[in-house]
Amino acid sequence: MKILLAVDGSIYTKKMLAYVTTHEELFTSANDYTLFTVQSVLPARARAALGKDIVDAYYTEEVEKIMAPTSKFLTRHNILAKSQWKIGAAGDAIAKLAEVGKFDLVLMGSHGHGTLTNLVMGSVATKVLAGCTVPVLLVR
Repeated sequence: MKILLAVDGSIYTKKMLAYVTTHEELFTSANDYTLFTVQSVLPARARAALGKDIVDAYYTEEVEKIMAPTSKFLTRHNILAKSQWKIGAAGDAIAKLAEVGKFDLVLMGSHGHGTLTNLVMGSVATKVLAGCTVPVLLVR
């Protein structure tokens, strides 16, 4: 099975990873795993003021803060995962990669906010659910 693990470094990512590593009957090392994180776009004025090299270094550093410990944790549990990242809107990017990459499952942590909070703030999980036909497993 080809599984997309959407990660952001939060406590909800850690709960999702714990779920993966404690449900070995579902998530075996034989599966094909891809870690995916999305970085928010810096405002245009900030990007212009800082310059391309500094902005690129910033994104690389932020991605590494998320991917390095996540990859290390999975490796300790005999799960090898490829990693990818993108700049943009997280929900849209996750849904698009799930479709384009022909994944069988998207697995992600969720804050578990109620409907009212989602209406006011939006939700990455809600956008992923609305934007892709790939099954999504939310871990809370």
